[in-house]
Amino acid sequence: MTNEKIMRKNPTNMPSPVGNYTHITKIPRNAELFVTSGQVGVDVNGQFPNTLNEQVTNTFHNIKIVMQSEDLHAEHIIKVNVWATEKIDWDYLYSEWEQLFDHDYPAMTIGYITELGLPEIKIEIEIWAAKL
Repeated sequence: MTNEKIMRKNPTNMPSPVGNYTHITKIPRNAELFVTSGQVGVDVNGQFPNTLNEQVTNTFHNIKIVMQSEDLHAEHIIKVNVWATEKIDWDYLYSEWEQLFDHDYPAMTIGYITELGLPEIKIEIEIWAAKL
């Protein structure tokens, strides 16, 4: 097959997404799959800021670095899993989100949980990507 690419779709016979994501993402056969460990809000000095928003900024910075290490771009991201230990400031998170994605959003799942791997971690974001 020629011109294969990652396809994103929101079926017309169901409710629209309630956020900046796509209901379904189709990965072409023979695509190479990349799965990141959950990225957290640690800074370059190994420190965790006290606020969730500061951790969100660091988390997206870390996502960009790990993606660059494999020459991956937003169009390669097929799924995002977000876990947070406190209420997310969606305006703030989406301001970071929009710097990564234009309007071609991947599938996404969000969960609130009581704790993550270390007590100081407030947010963790896992990325799945595919590249032809």
